[in-house]
Formats: sequence, structure tokens, C-alpha cells
Amino acid sequence: MNSHTPAPHKPAPATTDAPASRLKSLAIGGVALAAVLGGYWYYSNSSAPVQQARRENAAPVRVGVVERRDMPVIERTIGTVIANSNVQITTRVQGHMTQAFFKEGQIVKKGQVLFQIDPRPYQAALDRAEANLVASEAKYKRYQSLVNSNAISAQTNDDAHADYLQARADVDTARLNLEFTRIVSPVNGKTGAILVQPGNLVTPSASVGASALVNITEIQPIKVSFALPQADLPRIQARAKAGLLRAQIRLHEAGGVDINAPVDFVNNVVAGNSGTIEMRASVANEDAALVPGQLVDITVALDTLQDALVVPREAVNNGPNGQYVYVVGPDMTAQEQPVRVLFDNGTHSAVSGKLQDGDRVVTAGQLRVLPGGKVAISGGNGQPENRAGRGRGDE
Repeated sequence: MNSHTPAPHKPAPATTDAPASRLKSLAIGGVALAAVLGGYWYYSNSSAPVQQARRENAAPVRVGVVERRDMPVIERTIGTVIANSNVQITTRVQGHMTQAFFKEGQIVKKGQVLFQIDPRPYQAALDRAEANLVASEAKYKRYQSLVNSNAISAQTNDDAHADYLQARADVDTARLNLEFTRIVSPVNGKTGAILVQPGNLVTPSASVGASALVNITEIQPIKVSFALPQADLPRIQARAKAGLLRAQIRLHEAGGVDINAPVDFVNNVVAGNSGTIEMRASVANEDAALVPGQLVDITVALDTLQDALVVPREAVNNGPNGQYVYVVGPDMTAQEQPVRVLFDNGTHSAVSGKLQDGDRVVTAGQLRVLPGGKVAISGGNGQPENRAGRGRGDE
């Protein structure tokens, strides 16, 4: 019987794939880390020169000069001329208008006769009332003597007394109606167009203006109405309390003469739709140069900021942290300096901040300026293009 002896088992040779894979991964990771570190090193070392280059690249700018001086606080606005009073002349009695004693557009005086209404019916009513008064008075006197002798009752005497008083009141009423047939002006002013011509029947009306005969506008004196922002209210009130609140009025015409007038009215409410408060100045208007409805330029001096730092208004910028200016130093670098505007007249601004008289501030080209960066002042010589001197807004 043959026997089969199995061949001896040979162990499989050891593989080296796993260690090689780990070594390869470590090598790739090392290369990637080196690339990242190299990139960071390159960026960090190259950005500083870029920033430095940007700072050394001078930005072209224009500058003005900070000036320490007194600055008037002046507001300018548009005003409207309004009549001191506007009266609608109406009739208080009914009748035919017989005559007008003035011409349209004429200046009339207070108490001057304007119209005449036919007085004859009212004269007759007065005569009748006076006759009744005479009779009532005689009856009352006669009854007084009779009541003393107990010839009549006290009640009869009292009735006679009442009739006498009624007759006297009727005379007063008739006399007033007769006076009302002559319509006089209640004010000094300028007449408008005659709205009801002589020959027409005029009737008194309960509604104002329904039967107006003419309008009279009082223009001597006259008023100018204007409004200022409510932010100026503290200065307005202080100025008015000191008796120094005045308005300079300039007509919209060539060669017009400015009028200086006191402000004698400050409204008691601020207009909610505009945030302004109305003021009025009174003008004598002796030459009748001002006409109701006319537009005029108004200038009001509200205060004077003593020893203020004044800069051109273009130098003030608005940033996320508030207002600031760029100050150009001796080394021709621009430094950001925070400021607060105290008043802006449209040309210059009075500011508070760490500025000095004579400092140069950037007025144009701010968008290209970096804090601490170099600047090149246009015009050459590194000198300001102009000073902050007084403009029209500082007058």
C-alpha cells in the first residue's frame, strides 16, 4: 500500500506595501505643509512692501489752512412779504350804493369815506324814532306827577318809563344806521379793485367776505415772514431776549437797498412738516417798495463764535466714527483728525478738535488719501492753494 506524504507548507513571503504607503502619505503631507508655510511666508513678507509702496505713492490733493478767528453764526433763507392787516370792507345796512369816493389802488387813511349808500330811508327812520321819543318822554313825565298823587297805578307809570327807554334806544339805532350809510376806512392802507360798483343794491351778509365792496391792505408798516430751522431755536431765543434779533432784507432786484428790520414775532410752535419755526420782521415801508406776496432774501445774525477754528467746509469728511479732517504734516503725510462741526455757513465750518491755527487740511482728493500716507499738494511749493478766509457766509 502506497502512502502519500504531503509537501511541507512554505510560509508566504512578507509584503512591504503598507509601510511604503504610509511613507508616501507622510511625504505628500510634508510637501503640502511646506507649500502652505512657504505661501504664508511669501505673502507676509511681500504685503508689507506693497503697503509701504502705497504709502510712499503720494496722492495729489488740494489743501486749505485752519484759521482761528471769530465766526458769525448767520442763517439765510427766503422770506415772503405779508400785509400788516388785510380788511374786507362790507356794508352794515341795505341800500343802493350811490357813490365811491376813491380810485382803485389809492392809498386811503383811517376814517376816510369810501362809499355812500342812499341815506334817505334811514334819515326818515331816524326822524320817526325821534318823534316817538318826544311823545314817550312827555308821557313818562306826566305819569310821574300822577303816580305821586296816586292818580294812576305804579304799574302804569313803570310801563310809561319802559316805553320812553325803548323810544330812546330806537333813536340810537336809527342814528347808527344813518351813520352806516357812509362807509369809512378802518385802517390806513392801499385799496384794491372795487368789487361792487355804484348803482348796485348792497346787502349785509353774515358770512365774512360774501358781500365785500373792496379790500384794503395795510402796507405801512408791513411784515416779512420767514422760517429758520428748529436747531437754531436756542440761539433765536437768546438773541430775542437780548433785544438783538434783527433781519436783513434784500430785494430781488438789481441795485436794491438792503433793509434792516427788527424781528418782533417768533411763533409759538414748530411746523411739524418742515421742522422750522416762523418769524416776522416789521418794516416801515415808507416808499411802498415792499408789496404783499413779494419774495425777498433774508439774512439773520444769530450769534458769534469767539476764537473759533475755521476750516473750508470741503475739508470736513464723514466717516464711520464721525466727522474728521486730513491734516498734512511737515513730512507731507496726511493724518486723520476727528472734529465736530459747530456751525457751517455753506463756505466755511467752525469746528472743535485738536487743530492748530495754520494747520493745512485736505480740501480735495480725500478719496485717494490713506491715513499716514504721502500726499502731493497741487500748485507746487507745498503751499496751500488758498486760505480759509472770509467768504459771503462770514459777513
